Amino acid sequence: MDNETKVLEFLLLGFSDLPNHQTLLFVVFLSLYLITMLGNSLIILAIAFSERLHTPMYFFLGNLSLVDMCFSSTTIPRLLRDLLSEQKTISLPACIVQVYFLFFVGSMEFFLLAVMAFDRYVAICDPLRYSMMMSQKLCLGLFFHGQHNNIEDTTG
Repeated sequence: MDNETKVLEFLLLGFSDLPNHQTLLFVVFLSLYLITMLGNSLIILAIAFSERLHTPMYFFLGNLSLVDMCFSSTTIPRLLRDLLSEQKTISLPACIVQVYFLFFVGSMEFFLLAVMAFDRYVAICDPLRYSMMMSQKLCLGLFFHGQHNNIEDTTG
């Protein structure tokens, strides 16, 4: 006989010690989530509709807002559902999917912050050549492909 245990779901105990405050916590987290979504949407719309903001810095800032919206959307909706429901469990596949997207979007955010740091470095250290170095092609390459050879070509 094999002695094994199969985990099919996890019990989420995050706010279980505050059963009387579940509705208040739901309202607080929902409000913060909606403010985050609204703020990031306004940033994206402002960048999209203003010609003056079509620069590399604002291109990356708009994408950071989009990634932030995705990052918040990987966990908060599930938290809101669990705050109002009696059954506070998550299945193993759902947990794996949620953790995958959390790490994927989190990695995108860290990479984007590194690209934004490079953009600011070029703008501060070589302002006269900034517009030539940070072309639209390089910005798209940094964001979508992470082409290291393009960075070396422009800085070398």
